[in-house]
Amino acid sequence: MAPSDLAVDLDDLPAADPQSLVLLIDDEPLLLNSLQRILMRSGHRVVSAESADAAEPTLADPDLDVVLLDLQLGQTSGLDLLERLSRDRPELVVIMMTGHGTIESAVGCIRRGAFDYLEKPFDDIHRIRTTVRQAVERRRLVRRNRELEEELRDRASNPELVGNSPAMRTLARTIHSLRHNESHVLLQGESGTGKELVARAIHASSPRSSAQFVPVDCGALPETIIESELFGHQKGAFTGATGSAGLFRIADGGSLFLDEIGEVPPSVQAKMLRALQQKEVRPVGATRALSVDIRVISATHRDLAGMVDDGDFRMDLFYRLNVVRIEIPSLRERREDIPLLARHFLRKYRNENTRVEAMDDEALEVLMEADWPGNVRELENAIESAMALATSERLKASDFTARRGSRSAVAAALPVDLPISLDSYERRAIERALAACDGDAVGAARLLGIGRSTLYRKLAKHGLSPRGSALVEPGPVRLATDRASSVRR
Repeated sequence: MAPSDLAVDLDDLPAADPQSLVLLIDDEPLLLNSLQRILMRSGHRVVSAESADAAEPTLADPDLDVVLLDLQLGQTSGLDLLERLSRDRPELVVIMMTGHGTIESAVGCIRRGAFDYLEKPFDDIHRIRTTVRQAVERRRLVRRNRELEEELRDRASNPELVGNSPAMRTLARTIHSLRHNESHVLLQGESGTGKELVARAIHASSPRSSAQFVPVDCGALPETIIESELFGHQKGAFTGATGSAGLFRIADGGSLFLDEIGEVPPSVQAKMLRALQQKEVRPVGATRALSVDIRVISATHRDLAGMVDDGDFRMDLFYRLNVVRIEIPSLRERREDIPLLARHFLRKYRNENTRVEAMDDEALEVLMEADWPGNVRELENAIESAMALATSERLKASDFTARRGSRSAVAAALPVDLPISLDSYERRAIERALAACDGDAVGAARLLGIGRSTLYRKLAKHGLSPRGSALVEPGPVRLATDRASSVRR
């Protein structure tokens, strides 16, 4: 059958999905014209090209679905183009065409990545239409599988990032845009906004996801051991030193999350800068540096730029850490997410030891109206506490307004008049945090958004101690051991 004979009874051909884009590459203009009429009548968008060079713009189109490619393009071999497409754009579905078909050439084309093979002259219009339709379906199946894989990866990397507010959607898009990027990231946000969860999501969606994610609470490391904890030490480097790799080397190949980076003392900032610039660390007591390959994700609730201006943080280290900056929204900026978060925490803490199954509308209104200075962490704590002490299957407003630590109870029980003096304000804030947490120093530090060691120093400064207990700061050896074991876990 001649190429022109293909233009027969086109009205019998049913329409296809109009979203498919098909590219025809053949050096016979009459054949191209006939094939184009058939496929356009079937509902496809069709572009024709008489050479590989003329086809290049369409081959670069991300919407391209199927390519019908002639085996012989004048002096050019269609097999060469097929091999390039299989290598550079493996998602495309390629159908080969030839007027000199043999079983050997058909098998050769399929082995090189072709979806199917059409032999000229074409004597069956429906064969053409069916083959192209199947190719389009194959292309869409591959595309949908990839979309599902990406969706599953996103869900796995954002297990706790709950919310559908504009601020959270923007945050999710930012995390997704970093999935192929390994630049250092600085997370800025109030205490309790979920900076570590965001850091874990960035790591999980990155090329380093198969390696370790190592979190470090810089505010919990006393100055006496922070260098050893971060960079390691040699055996015998100091009294009792048994040798340690250090957290930088433990995270080698993966991501190191430096929480409360603003608490790192100036003496360690210089060594941290060198580690990031030179990609090497020198353990305490060592005579040579060791290479490390890490991505640093740092976080702080403090104004690092202001600390730089005040001389409390190195400018060069700040610029090293602040390659990509992400602002984490406070709960006040996304109040519409509170119902979603409440349901999430209800599911999280529902177990055989609690009767709670749901929450009253009045209780949700209490949560929606609260200030939540501790953000999502404080909300989670309030719901967990209410569920643990609830007497019915539904949480009521009274379960929150009467509970220790809720904003309503704290506001009613504690004075809110604050002096102008900054020292007095700081002392009063610490007293209020300790009262809200029944003297628990760790809980008070979290509520204030500072590290435990920082709280101890401020307690000593103001002559305060946790209510009902002596002020005893953990010793450096104990803390170092605990930290190392937590990393190993």
